[in-house]
Amino acid sequence: MKILQIVTAEFRRLLSTKMSVLALVALVCVPILYGGLYLWANQDPYAKLSNVPVALVVDDAGAEVAGTERNVGEEVAEELLGSDTFDWRRVDAADVEAGLDAGAYDFAVRIPEDFTESIASIQGDAPRAADILLLTNDANNYLASTIGKQAVERIRETVAEKVVHEAGLTMLDALNSIRLSLVDAAKGADELHDGLVTATDGAGELEAGAGELADGTAQIHQGAVRLAAGNAQLSEGLVTLTDGATRVHAGTSEVASVADTVDDAVQGAAGELPGIRSDIRAALVERGLTAAEADAVLARLDPVGAKLQAAAERVGGVRGKLDELDAGAGQVADGAARLSEGARTAAAGSAELSDATATAATGAEELRKGAAALHDGLVTAVEGAGALATGLSDGAAKLPDADAETRKAQATTLAAPVSISTDALTQAQNYGAGLAPFFAALAAWIGIYALFLIVKPISKRAVTALDAPVRVTVAGWATPAVLGGLQMLGLFGVLAITLGFQFANPLATFGLLVLASACFSAIILALNVWFGSVGQFMGLVLMVLQLVTAGGTFPWQTLPAPLATLHHILPMGFVVDAMRQVMYGGGGWDRVSADLAVVGTWLVVALLLAMLGVARITWRRTLRDLQPSLIG
Repeated sequence: MKILQIVTAEFRRLLSTKMSVLALVALVCVPILYGGLYLWANQDPYAKLSNVPVALVVDDAGAEVAGTERNVGEEVAEELLGSDTFDWRRVDAADVEAGLDAGAYDFAVRIPEDFTESIASIQGDAPRAADILLLTNDANNYLASTIGKQAVERIRETVAEKVVHEAGLTMLDALNSIRLSLVDAAKGADELHDGLVTATDGAGELEAGAGELADGTAQIHQGAVRLAAGNAQLSEGLVTLTDGATRVHAGTSEVASVADTVDDAVQGAAGELPGIRSDIRAALVERGLTAAEADAVLARLDPVGAKLQAAAERVGGVRGKLDELDAGAGQVADGAARLSEGARTAAAGSAELSDATATAATGAEELRKGAAALHDGLVTAVEGAGALATGLSDGAAKLPDADAETRKAQATTLAAPVSISTDALTQAQNYGAGLAPFFAALAAWIGIYALFLIVKPISKRAVTALDAPVRVTVAGWATPAVLGGLQMLGLFGVLAITLGFQFANPLATFGLLVLASACFSAIILALNVWFGSVGQFMGLVLMVLQLVTAGGTFPWQTLPAPLATLHHILPMGFVVDAMRQVMYGGGGWDRVSADLAVVGTWLVVALLLAMLGVARITWRRTLRDLQPSLIG
């Protein structure tokens, strides 16, 4: 009996009655229904999140933010209510718990009373984070709670981005104002530097002048000291002069008195000469002299009279001179006294002048030292002003010189400094397409498992009639493999046409599904050959193990260590990996080849094990082999 004959006989059995045909069609449709319905239900759930009811409670009382009265909670609420992320429903706080308990809302978001106040606290001495309260009820839907956490995180990021944007813009505006102030300060420092340079030059001139003043006042002091000494000597000389003048005045007064007496005597004598001459002439005449003889005698006396008269006149002149001398001596005495008094006053003044010039000389020396210190200080100040101007200019240069539009752009970038750019080597069309490799592989196993409920693993008649384990094994595998191919054709049609999934390599994808179905057919065949009905149950257990170890949803690296080990052994994980490569268009053909090698190995090993089982039945039957199958 040929392999084709065995296969044909099995198909005739499966199509012998209407019920068997109906059963066969139903089982062929199992993977189509399983994979198609599940992937249809999960084709793009994220696009339908706008239908998820979410409660929104806003208790924010508002606060002053940067000098402006704001209510950030209301601003957030307006954005959420205007978005289509969820079916947002604004409710009162009293209705939230009841709504969650009743399943009216999948989760709730509550913005507390101090939300804006907490945001504004960043500008105060006690900054604190603003809270957003997420209320969930896992009894409604655990994934909805998980999505709610992601939604609240997104709200937090949005609010944080807004706050950072506003704070960043304020900071950048402040930095720009500081930069402008630094520029003005740098200009002022330059002007200060120039002024200090001029002041330094003036201080140098002041130092030189102060030095000259100190030298001059020292010389004046020395002159004042000599003047004071000279005035002292003058005062002493004037005192002596005053004494002498007083004595001269006294002497001239006495001489004047004597001169008055002499003058009176001489003048009296001179006034009496004519009378005396007449008396003498009369006496001479009486004595007997003739008038001529008496005149001759008198003529001899007349020169004496003349001399006496001249003496009287000289005495009178001397008397006048003596009067003048006496008056002059008095004036000299008075002037000398006054001059002596003035000399004493001058001596006292020159002493005060000496003291004053000494003080002035000391002050001038201190002024010179102060001017020198001022000059040195101004030199240091010039250096400091230069360093200040340079530092201010450098500081202003380090601050960004941006216009208002640039600062706004900078604040936007500061609020969201990192953007996500996706450069995917391969990308699934949507959520359903992302799950398709796993559920298609799982559907292939379920389809084959279901087929073995009505398909006989091997033909008992062929085993009895033929001594050909290879042909019997291949024939037993070919029937479910062909039917599995039909299942994969229907599943591929549903994925590609009904669900509209895109395949980068459609023929390779379909071929891989057929290979996976053939592999799974060989595995379940081997289990049935060796263990009968128990083997069918073992196929169910093996499906469950592969369901959790294939890495179809979460990465296999998240599995516990024993299950992660099974991932590297059981075939479904390799089918899923290869499906992803050929479906999404990845360039990992080396991975596909490795995956195909593992799947092919499972196929060959399973067929060999099934052949050994058939050979055992052919050569040595057991009581279990002769009993009818519980599912056959």
